[in-house]
Amino acid sequence: QRQMCIRDRGTIFILNAIALFIFPVIGHALDMSQQEFRTWAAIAIHDTSSVVGAGAAYGEEALQIATTIKLTRALWIIPLALITSFVFKSKGQKISIPWFIFFFILAMVFNTYVLNSSETGIMIGEGINSLARKTLTITLFFIGASLSRDVLKAVGIKPLIQGVLLWVTISVSTLAYICLLYTSPSPRDAHES
Repeated sequence: QRQMCIRDRGTIFILNAIALFIFPVIGHALDMSQQEFRTWAAIAIHDTSSVVGAGAAYGEEALQIATTIKLTRALWIIPLALITSFVFKSKGQKISIPWFIFFFILAMVFNTYVLNSSETGIMIGEGINSLARKTLTITLFFIGASLSRDVLKAVGIKPLIQGVLLWVTISVSTLAYICLLYTSPSPRDAHES
């Protein structure tokens, strides 16, 4: 099971690294707006740091909103983790609560209600944000630097092909949906004509 976990993470890691570089290129080639790209990147790219990196490469608006959409998706981990821990527990087994979720909630509440409540708090929040962006850049560098033949060998060809096929399916289907969503007239536009 540990080997399978390493293999799965390796596949995800490789695809996120690829997405970081090719999504902005595809977005520009398709002349996507900031709004279209931000939605596509947030839905189709698995890893938050890769969403942030791809959004930053595409533009400031894409960065801001893609990150927000991706973090909103990540928030669903909270109720899903709590519900599944109750649903799938064995009889007599103690429920294991993932404590990082509570720290995540605490950080959100602290940012919203403490840091945004005063000028000093806002300045501290901007400093933390600046530091986070710099460390994210370093993290993305290390992600790219750690791709090697050994990583590819550890993943294996079958899981890699399966991961690529699923990733392409999700990327293309969400891209098609977003292109249709943003190019089709809204019901209000049809009503006004």
